[in-house]
Amino acid sequence: MGADGCAGVSDGIGYLSKMSSHAAMQANTPSAGMSLQPPDGWWPAVVDHIWIEPYRIPLVIVSSVLIYVVFLLTVRIFGARVLSGSSGFDTVVLIMFGAVAGRVILGHPPTVAAGVVGLLTLVGMEAIFGAVESSRRGRRLLSAHPTVVFAHGRALPDACRRTHTSRTDLQTVMRQAGVTCPAEVQCIVLESGGSYSLIRAGMPVAPELLDGVAGAKSVRGSTA
Repeated sequence: MGADGCAGVSDGIGYLSKMSSHAAMQANTPSAGMSLQPPDGWWPAVVDHIWIEPYRIPLVIVSSVLIYVVFLLTVRIFGARVLSGSSGFDTVVLIMFGAVAGRVILGHPPTVAAGVVGLLTLVGMEAIFGAVESSRRGRRLLSAHPTVVFAHGRALPDACRRTHTSRTDLQTVMRQAGVTCPAEVQCIVLESGGSYSLIRAGMPVAPELLDGVAGAKSVRGSTA
């Protein structure tokens, strides 16, 4: 083999040695994706996570107000039954509603400050509507009425249809109350908050407890 051939072999071996060393260094060096250090440093990362641009504050406030009003209208139109969570499907719908509402209110990107602004707005809306609801006219306008859906051993079809209460819902309420026979129930009331109240048969009910309850006559008439 000539001198040129030996030089070529030597250069090839040297090149392979350098490539092997470079590969070993890369293998021993942590990748950027595995680093715990933010690309731009900790302070910019903390600011981006917590802070909110001033122009986004009114957007978060308006979004919170709109979501609150939509929620009130939904309950007013479909009744308090949507808040009961008495079935797995109802629970899923409530969770999805909360997820969608939170995403809309926070915007992109979601930050701690945006969450604080959204929560304060919702609390403020609750305080305002709570003050309005304290009057009888405001309560009639904003809140779903408590409704008797079951009276003296039988379901009330019109009330159940209006409140979207199913036979399964009534049976669940009776089982939870330890009732063994529908005849043991004086009435079941769907409250404005979406829960059900059960009063057993034979228990005297003060008239004022049924004030403002839709269908109260079906209970009073049979107990008079």
